[in-house]
Amino acid sequence: MFELRDLGWDDEWAKRFAPYAADGLVPGRVAIEFNYIYRVFAASGELQVQHSGKLRHEAESLSAVGDWVAVRPTAGEETGTIEAILPRRSKFSRKVAGELTVEQIVAANIDSVFIVMGLDGDYNPRRLERYLILAYESGARPVVILNKSDVAEHLAEDMDEIQGLAVGIPVHAISAKQKSGIEVIAGHLGPGRTGALLGSSGVGKSTLVNALLGEEKFKTKDVRAHDSRGRHTTRHRHLIVLPESRGLLVDTPGMRELQLWSQGDGARDTFEDILELAQGCHFTDCRHRDEPRCAVKQAIEDGTLAADRLDGFLKLQDELKSLESRKDVRAQIDAKRKWKPVANAMKKFYKDRDQ
Repeated sequence: MFELRDLGWDDEWAKRFAPYAADGLVPGRVAIEFNYIYRVFAASGELQVQHSGKLRHEAESLSAVGDWVAVRPTAGEETGTIEAILPRRSKFSRKVAGELTVEQIVAANIDSVFIVMGLDGDYNPRRLERYLILAYESGARPVVILNKSDVAEHLAEDMDEIQGLAVGIPVHAISAKQKSGIEVIAGHLGPGRTGALLGSSGVGKSTLVNALLGEEKFKTKDVRAHDSRGRHTTRHRHLIVLPESRGLLVDTPGMRELQLWSQGDGARDTFEDILELAQGCHFTDCRHRDEPRCAVKQAIEDGTLAADRLDGFLKLQDELKSLESRKDVRAQIDAKRKWKPVANAMKKFYKDRDQ
């Protein structure tokens, strides 16, 4: 059994849920998803559930780990049916891996996004920029966790570099393996608060979860020596309740591919330094590529801005532009598909009338 408030339930959730309670449904929080079968935490305990046919047909997106849902329990069984998904307060999304232009919600209703990066061969500031963009747009508070401080060769320099990229964001160096510094995670959580651990495979997310739980509950594997990458020891996203009401964590598989999904303020917040420099460009629509009197390119010549920082910014700008173009095409296709039955019905109506 669970105390709903330990799962993040509050008066606002209760207010939103009231219409469903009147219909005999119970609230639950999605803990794990596997092939459209879900495990949810409810006051009565864990339930295995699926979406109702109506919800599958009408919902813009199906349940994600961290969602609060309205469940109709099956009498006498630990099963039920998800009848509705409560509006999300936050969500960390990416474009689904591959060619499809579809949103994948990695975690929902999270308070803090913990971006975990290893201080070994996994160290990659350019990849961190991508995580920061999506973290800013999630609606949750981003926190950078630099793991494996015990093997870092240039810890002070790495910390300075990351703090320069993640201005105003907490940056912590820890060693999950040695359980050093892990208390900073709990400092960003607390009763009913939810964090999501995000990062590439092999950064030590499962090791960190085990350290916070105080037991070896989740499998871990050593990373490859030549590139510090690991296998996906975490195969599915799942919600973990920390002991002693210390909060909740969404553990996620390592992301081999992190494609952006939306074009909000995330890029602006992540590249604030470049955008400030751009105010000094001669042309207001300067793209910082071949234009003359570009303040951003001048900063690179002066040594005050790293060239690869601008390269990363331009690459992401191109990617976002391409993404928006593909979204427009998809929206047109969806609109045609939506209105095709209506058009066919109108054609049939006029044809029958004229006969």
